[in-house]
Amino acid sequence: MFFQLVTIFKSIHIKSVPTVFFCLAILLSSACRPEKKRQNQVVHINDQNITDTDYLARIIAMDTLAPNDYKKAIYKEDSLLNLSSSEADKPFRYYFRARCLVLEKHRDSAIATYKQMDSMGTNPETDLLRDYSILSSQTNGGAAVSASLVKQTLAKIEKAELLKSRSTYLFYDLLAKIYYQNNNPKEALRYATRYYNSHPYKLHRVIEQRYFDISFLLATKMGDYKNMIFYNNKARILAKSINDSLALARTYDNEAQIYDQQGQFARSLASSKIYFNYLKNTNNLNDIAFNNLATSFEHNQMPDSAIYYYRQGIAFEKKNPAGRRKSMFYNGLLSAYKNQGAYAQALEAADSAYTIEMRDVAAIEAVKIAELHEKYQVEKKDQHITELNSRNELYQKIITQQKWTLGLAFFVFLSVLFFLFILYRQQRLKGRNTLLASENKRLNIEQKLLQVQLNPHFIFNAIANLQGLISSGDSKEAVRYLSTFSKLLRNVLEQNTKEFIELDEEIASLHNYLQLQQMRFAGLFDYQISTNHLEGENILIPPMLIQPFVENAIEHGFRNIAYHGSLAINFQTLNNQLLITVDDNGCGVSAKAAVQTKKSLAQVILKERLDVLFNTARQQAGFELEDKSNTGGRGVMVKINIPLVKD
Repeated sequence: MFFQLVTIFKSIHIKSVPTVFFCLAILLSSACRPEKKRQNQVVHINDQNITDTDYLARIIAMDTLAPNDYKKAIYKEDSLLNLSSSEADKPFRYYFRARCLVLEKHRDSAIATYKQMDSMGTNPETDLLRDYSILSSQTNGGAAVSASLVKQTLAKIEKAELLKSRSTYLFYDLLAKIYYQNNNPKEALRYATRYYNSHPYKLHRVIEQRYFDISFLLATKMGDYKNMIFYNNKARILAKSINDSLALARTYDNEAQIYDQQGQFARSLASSKIYFNYLKNTNNLNDIAFNNLATSFEHNQMPDSAIYYYRQGIAFEKKNPAGRRKSMFYNGLLSAYKNQGAYAQALEAADSAYTIEMRDVAAIEAVKIAELHEKYQVEKKDQHITELNSRNELYQKIITQQKWTLGLAFFVFLSVLFFLFILYRQQRLKGRNTLLASENKRLNIEQKLLQVQLNPHFIFNAIANLQGLISSGDSKEAVRYLSTFSKLLRNVLEQNTKEFIELDEEIASLHNYLQLQQMRFAGLFDYQISTNHLEGENILIPPMLIQPFVENAIEHGFRNIAYHGSLAINFQTLNNQLLITVDDNGCGVSAKAAVQTKKSLAQVILKERLDVLFNTARQQAGFELEDKSNTGGRGVMVKINIPLVKD
C-alpha cells in the first residue's frame, strides 16, 4: 500500500546530479503480473490469520497488489463497508473512503475524512493508521517538509515502537520520504532500510522490487556508480521473471541515467524514449519523465525538442493543484536557451528557477537539522556560482545585504515603537487607576449620605409612634416601647457605618421594628419572614433596604382598613440574584394615595441608593410595586432584586 500512499519526491536536474525518481519507486513499484501467480500469492497471504474483521492486516497485505488491483481492492472495500453498520468497522469506513478520495486526487477532502477515524482511545492501532495517513497526505508534493511535520512523524514513530505496532514500518517509510525531500539521502537510506527489514511481507516480489528501485535511487543520489548498475540489473531480472511491464520500463529510465553518466548521450536518449512512451501509452506520465526526456534531448544538442518537453513538463505539473512547483524545468530551460543564444528567455527562466529555489531554501531552513541545512545551502550556492557570472553574484550579495539592513532597521523601529506604546499604555493605566480610585471614594461618600438621608425619615416615624403611646397615657407600654426603640436605633446607627451587613442582621432589625409597630397598633396586623433555608451569615445586604417598604405597608396600608392585616416578607436566590418580596393585604396603592398627607421619600432615596451601590454594567438592581387590586386582590406587593453578595 505504501507505493499508493506516498507521492513524488523532490527532483534534481540530471546534468548536475542524477535524476531523482524515488517517487516512481514508491508509486509504481508493484507490477502487472500474470493473474494466476498473483492469486496464488494472495491466497498465501490470506492463510496468515487475516480474518474478515482484521482490516489492518488486510491493508498491509494490499502492499503486494499491482496498481490496478490495488485500486479495485480499495473501491471494493469501500463499497462493502458502506453496507456495514458495525461501530467497530466505522474507522475503516472512513479510511477506505479517504483512500478513494486520494485516488481521485481530492487531497484536502481525504485529510478531512482521515480525521474522522478517531477511535476515542479504544484502538491505538487505528489511531496510528489515521495519523500516518494524515501526515503522508500533508508531506506530498515533492517540496521540503516543515520542521513541525518532522517532529510529529518522529513522535509517532516513538509511539508506534513503544506499542510494537504492526504499522511501525509505515512511519519508517514516511520518514525516509521526508528526509529525501529535505535533501538528506543518508537519513533517507537509513529509514528506507528499516522500512524494508520491518515489512511483514519483505520477501514478497513486489516489496523486493520496490527495494531495488529505492536502492538504485539512493545510489544515484550519492554518486555510487557501481551500485547504480548492480541494483538496476537486479530490478530488471526480477521484472522479467514476474512479467512486470511497468517495473521493466522503469529500468530503462534508470539505464538512461547510467548512459548519461558514461557520456553515451544517444543511448541515454533512446532509453528515455522507451520509458516515456510506455508511460504515455499506459496513461501514467509524471513530471519527472518529461524532465528526463528533455534533458536527454539537450545532451544530444537538440535544444528545440528539449525546450518543448521542459514546457510540457511545466504544463503537466500545473495540472496538479496540490503539488508545489519545482525548479528543475526552469533550470533546464535556462541551459537550453543559453545554448541557443536566447538570453532574454534564459534570464526569464533563471528568475523563475531562482524564485522556486528560494522558496525551497526557506522551507529547508525551518527544519532544525544543522547538517541538512548546511549541506543544502552549500549545494545551492555551488549551483548558482556555476550559472551566474561574477557581476550577478555581486548584485545578489548587495541585495542580500540591503535586505538584512532593511530588516534590521525595521526590527529596531518596531522595537522602539513597541517600547513607546508600553510606556504610553502604562501612563494611561495609571491615570485610569487614579480616576477609578477617586470615583470609588465618591461612590462611598454618596452611599453614606444616602443612608444618612434615610435614617431621619425612619426616626421621624418612630418618634411619632412613641408620641402616640405617651399621649394615650400608657406610660408602662411607652417605657417598654422606648427601651425597644433605643436598641433598634443603636443597631441602625451602627449599621449606617457599613455598606453591607449580614442578612441575619437585617432580619433581626426587621423583627425589632415590626414588634415596635405591633406594640403601637395592637391587633392590627400579623407578619411572617421566610428565608427559604438561606445561610443568612454568608449573604450580605445593604442596611435599611427593606424597612421603608415595611413602614409604608403599615402606615399607609393597614391604618385605615376594617379587617386584620397580614404582612409577608420573603427572601430567595435565583440566577445569582437575591430576590425579596414584601407582600401586604392593605388598602392598595390608590387608597394609600388618597389618605397619604405627605410625600414619602423612601422610594426616591432607595432608588438612588441602589444606583450608587450597584452601578456597574453587569449588575442589575431595582424594585417594582404591584397593586394587587388590578388582579382582584388586596394590598401591594413590592419586588426587590439585587445582586447576590456573599461574605
